[in-house]
Amino acid sequence: MSQIAPILLVEDHELNRDMLIRRLNRAGLEVIPAGDGQQALDLMRSKQPRVVLMDMNLPVMDGWTACRTARQDDSIKHIPIIALTAHASEADRQLAIEAGCDDYATKPVDFPGLLIKIKKLSGPSS
Repeated sequence: MSQIAPILLVEDHELNRDMLIRRLNRAGLEVIPAGDGQQALDLMRSKQPRVVLMDMNLPVMDGWTACRTARQDDSIKHIPIIALTAHASEADRQLAIEAGCDDYATKPVDFPGLLIKIKKLSGPSS
């Protein structure tokens, strides 16, 4: 296992999740998968990932609610969250920021751009 904390990928669509995990792994990143917002919060608390990639349309608890909840929890509120969503308008981006996301990426994912955002939010150790 690497010395650098893993990334948490929260994506309920299995094909999207598997594709992103493969690409992130090839980029040298360790990835923990989650399929819904509640599982994401549980894993954020137990694994303390360095960045969370959060799909916003999720079962059980949506990404919007999970982000707001994370920002109110002292044990995880410091973890950067990048929203992943098919909603590409400026208003949608603003809603994600207001929900507590640190950045925003639209689907289909611009992978090189996503890696830049991960690196920026991960800090100097990445």
